[in-house]
Amino acid sequence: MVRLVQISNGSTRRVALVEEPGLRCLAEIENVYELAQLCIHRGFKLTEQAQSLAFRELLDYDAVYAGRSEWHLLAPIDVPGEPSRRTITGTGLTHLGSAKQRQAMHAADKDGEAIRKPAEIPTDSMKMFQWGVEGGRPAAGEIGIAPEWFYKGNGAMLRAPFERLTIPAHAEDGGEEAEIAGVYIIGKDGAPYRIGMAAGNEFSDHKFEKRNYLNLAGSKLRTCSLGPELVVGAEFQSIRGEVRIQRGAETIWSKAVETGEANMCHSLANLEHHHFKFEGHRQAGDAHVHFFGAHSLSFGDGIVLEDGDWMEVRYEGFGRALRNPVCVETKDADRLRSVRSLA
Repeated sequence: MVRLVQISNGSTRRVALVEEPGLRCLAEIENVYELAQLCIHRGFKLTEQAQSLAFRELLDYDAVYAGRSEWHLLAPIDVPGEPSRRTITGTGLTHLGSAKQRQAMHAADKDGEAIRKPAEIPTDSMKMFQWGVEGGRPAAGEIGIAPEWFYKGNGAMLRAPFERLTIPAHAEDGGEEAEIAGVYIIGKDGAPYRIGMAAGNEFSDHKFEKRNYLNLAGSKLRTCSLGPELVVGAEFQSIRGEVRIQRGAETIWSKAVETGEANMCHSLANLEHHHFKFEGHRQAGDAHVHFFGAHSLSFGDGIVLEDGDWMEVRYEGFGRALRNPVCVETKDADRLRSVRSLA
């Protein structure tokens, strides 16, 4: 297992191998996408190739992470110059904790009053979670039940560590979703390859979704973040982590979270099959980021994020924490988007 970061000083890019407390830059490689393409083309293992190329300068990771260096962290995957070739997606209702929160959200009326007991009348959300429990872990070589799936946008929506995640003027709310995401690239033959995994903040508009669960699709079209480290060869059985919200010097909410197959109703193989079964998701040269689902949300505990709050996501074995500030656009920035006719 190796951990990689992408860094830039504004004019030059590097891929670096994490050697705490340093970063060892790779020779001849400027981005992870290029490294993955090289490995596919030559039949190399990415872990071995990264280690064999790690003989350039050693940088101070503390300085880079704290913003004291000319180098700054980028998102751990991109397609340079072609953001539309990154597809950002996710899978929901994979963890019992988030399923329970969704059940409570969708079993309430518009004023938040419970209108039915979850044990009495399951919502569609809990029905789908239960389908995952019953059919989300098929035997090897078999196909299981399809999970909930959603689209977040293309690479233009992915933010680097420490970059702002925005609650748009048109949005009703915004909230963190601490998850692990898989990072993939499609080979020339249309075969998907998993490059690695990274900590992520999927970030969604839960208030808009709560209004009606059919708003889920629109609630997901928000910025998100990934990193700072891409873990190549990560274990995905049981992963512990912590998510926290800071307001000024105070931590206003934190929770221990767990993910990985031991904590999910779907196997990784089943999630990946149901994403890449679509021909449109197997276009040669494209990159994909797919979020695997959240354990718990601060929204479920009544937290409303404010401008300037910091969200932090950390998972054991996934390196340093992913940190992003919240940016709330003012409502007066919202305006009608008119379409011009070419008729």
